[in-house]
Amino acid sequence: MREEKPKAPSQKNTSAKTKSWFWPVVYSGIAIVFVGMIWGYNAFMKDDAPGMADVAGKDPKDGLVVETNASKELLKYPFTEALLDDVAILQDYYDVDADEAMRESAMLVFDQTYVMNTGVTISVQGKEFEVVAALSGKVEDVVLDPFKGDEIILSHADGLKTVYRSVSGILVKKGDEVEQGQVLGAATENEWNHTAGIHLHFEVQQDGVAVNPRSYLAF
Repeated sequence: MREEKPKAPSQKNTSAKTKSWFWPVVYSGIAIVFVGMIWGYNAFMKDDAPGMADVAGKDPKDGLVVETNASKELLKYPFTEALLDDVAILQDYYDVDADEAMRESAMLVFDQTYVMNTGVTISVQGKEFEVVAALSGKVEDVVLDPFKGDEIILSHADGLKTVYRSVSGILVKKGDEVEQGQVLGAATENEWNHTAGIHLHFEVQQDGVAVNPRSYLAF
């Protein structure tokens, strides 16, 4: 009786075994490569990308303050708001489109000459009061003029300037940075507009042109 030789594994069985381990190995390799790419990207961004500002607004790389969504200031009164009920506008800004009475009140007379008022003349019951910065900004100039009254000019963002004239005891100097509401000095009287008594001439300029302060403030 002839001894039968053991049969060789069929090609079909070999192929099935190959498929059972081939694809899991491929998927594992792809997953490893993908994870490596993510890790490498995060490491690159951490080392080379600009630092993100933290909640306090500081750059974690150099400690510099970063401006983040700073709220834009609105123009406020050039005096303490507690005085608002006692404030009187003695002379208005000269607006060519205003009614006749308003235009007349905005004409200043000196030495028999009429001059159009480029701001508003503010009085608080004829008494001295503190003059404060209507906006944060920089002191562009301080003009000492005993005849017209000493003047402070502040420059602000977006081409805006505010002018405070007829001020005594000035507490700031050219180049100073001031905060909104900071005391600049006190209202006083001057020879040029002596009929107004103790007052503040307050002016708002946009790109070098005087505009009506009433368009910003409800006097």
